[in-house]
Amino acid sequence: MKKIFLLIFALFVTTSAFSQGVLNLLGRSQDFFKLLEDQKYPEAYGYLDSTFQAKVPEEDLQKIWTQISEKLGKIETLDVVSSKTQGDFFVVTMEGKFTNDEQNFLLAFNKAEKIVGFFVQPKSTAPTYKLPVYADTTLYKETEINVKTPGHSLVGILTAPKKLASYPVVVLVHGSGPADMDETVGPNKPLKDIAVGLASKGIASIRYVKRTMIYGGEFGKAFTVKEEVLDDAVAAIALARTLKEVNKKEIYLLGHDLGGMVAPRIAALAPDLNGIIMLAAPARKFTDLLVEQNKYMFALAKDTTETGKKTLDTVIKELDVTRITKLGTMKPDSVLLGLPASYWIDLNLNDQVAAAKKLVKQRIFVGQGGNDFQVSTVDYNLWNTAIGKKKGSMVKLYPELNHLLSPQTEKGSMEQYRTPVNVSDVLITDIASWIKTK
Repeated sequence: MKKIFLLIFALFVTTSAFSQGVLNLLGRSQDFFKLLEDQKYPEAYGYLDSTFQAKVPEEDLQKIWTQISEKLGKIETLDVVSSKTQGDFFVVTMEGKFTNDEQNFLLAFNKAEKIVGFFVQPKSTAPTYKLPVYADTTLYKETEINVKTPGHSLVGILTAPKKLASYPVVVLVHGSGPADMDETVGPNKPLKDIAVGLASKGIASIRYVKRTMIYGGEFGKAFTVKEEVLDDAVAAIALARTLKEVNKKEIYLLGHDLGGMVAPRIAALAPDLNGIIMLAAPARKFTDLLVEQNKYMFALAKDTTETGKKTLDTVIKELDVTRITKLGTMKPDSVLLGLPASYWIDLNLNDQVAAAKKLVKQRIFVGQGGNDFQVSTVDYNLWNTAIGKKKGSMVKLYPELNHLLSPQTEKGSMEQYRTPVNVSDVLITDIASWIKTK
């Protein structure tokens, strides 16, 4: 029972991506297979690193692909389904559909963008991410961008409508913990779903790798939400203003979880934002959420023993140390439940509800799932009371949605995050309609 809050903090810990050239590597992966399919073996062989070439002669590469083709047939589609860093290498998983069967492949690249490994992946029964049905790939395009602040460069993607000369843009901000640009959790990618869903409805978005994913070494000392979230979000908004197709009067910010919690704070730093969208956004202090989550998990476990109850009481007492608002005799980098004291103080001094009420120019959209056990309807009610009647605001409860904004039949546990379920089409439609409402 004592480890429950550690699981909550670890929720969004995912695999990393190279900070530069991600789309280029994904494109090179597809180009490599196209050359093999077209029997252009010398050109394909040129994609291999010299150390790989020393082990695999060109004629062996041809033999390997000939055997694969004889077994599987011709390529019908070949798509990138995942990518991650593994040590000094970048590994791309390709999902291939052939005339005779389906087969996945793994390509490992070094930092010189040369292939150092080419593997046929054993078939797995584990579920994988699928594009949502509402994603119309004929209506949008994706372009690599970089969100830059002093000493940092975060690779990202601009997902934009193809057929519009001018369009709104939404900057997407992650939840708690390290996260890739899609906010990948198991086979789910909520920020990617939102990006392609909005783009299919004529609204662009910018999403990027979270700083804690790429520059994790910087977060072993004292830091605050400024370094974790705010600086990069403000930089992404500034980047959006430089894109010529973007309607400069329609720049929005969408924050999920922690990103939603600090969205009013970001809006104060970027006053020319037209609006903020807060999804599964805590209205309370983080410690209150952690206490509620632990009580929920305890009830879910149905542990009615005295030992179990004492364990829960101990956990709640340990959580109380995170309610600090000043250092006292502590150092800023003193660790409290895995995070520095400076971070807890910053969070506890942040009054997101009051900050939202002070916003005059920006419109506000709040979306909350009824099946979310991490941020509950208690927070929804607080938001609704505070800004439900504010001009231009929309505060809506989606009874069936969970914390990842996907439809569920019950609250359940984190086990549900192992099953791929896309972000609700109803939610995306509501966000798009709200943005387009003048």
